[in-house]
Amino acid sequence: MIKLDVISDPICPWCYIGKTRLDQALAARPKHPFVIEYHPFQLNPDMPREGIDRKGYYETKFGSREAAAETVTSIMAAAKETGLDFDLSAIPRVPNTLDAHRLILWAEVEGCQGVVVDALFHAYFQEGRDIGDRDVLCDIADGARMDAAMIRRLLEGDADLKLIVERDAAFRGMGVTGVPTFLVDRKQAVPGAQPAALWIQVIDEIAGLT
Repeated sequence: MIKLDVISDPICPWCYIGKTRLDQALAARPKHPFVIEYHPFQLNPDMPREGIDRKGYYETKFGSREAAAETVTSIMAAAKETGLDFDLSAIPRVPNTLDAHRLILWAEVEGCQGVVVDALFHAYFQEGRDIGDRDVLCDIADGARMDAAMIRRLLEGDADLKLIVERDAAFRGMGVTGVPTFLVDRKQAVPGAQPAALWIQVIDEIAGLT
């Protein structure tokens, strides 16, 4: 088996698109060699804990209302082509994702990281839910058959806050500057939301089929 590390942030639309395309490739190659683990990378590490207005955030990030609109159009087109139905207009605020990353970390221990990552993406991009809200995170944990009461207790404390920050910093130290970034066997970095066909090719090459 080969380790595939996925570095992402659950408020990154390209991370959702990239994961979905990877999942499509894995479904096409069910005997793939990958063992997948998700790792934290906060797009906005200085984001206030309560988040900020989405429209204002986009305009600031991309430089103008027009540039933001062009970027959103590109994202929506890529999402639709991938089979995802984004509803960005339903998102009132861009949240701080530190607690969401903590939940993803704990989900790895429970063996349900992929389920939780999918649920976070779906909640944010398709339902407009605030994934910085601890009630929402506990509901997502419950849906993944995690112990929601325990997750709430952990979220109310500072469990693993330092670990998330350290892991984020470690990947930045390795040269990761954007997400999604995929590390194949910690040897080859594959940046961006690559098409499913590329992942199928990678899997076939690993298997010696091409």
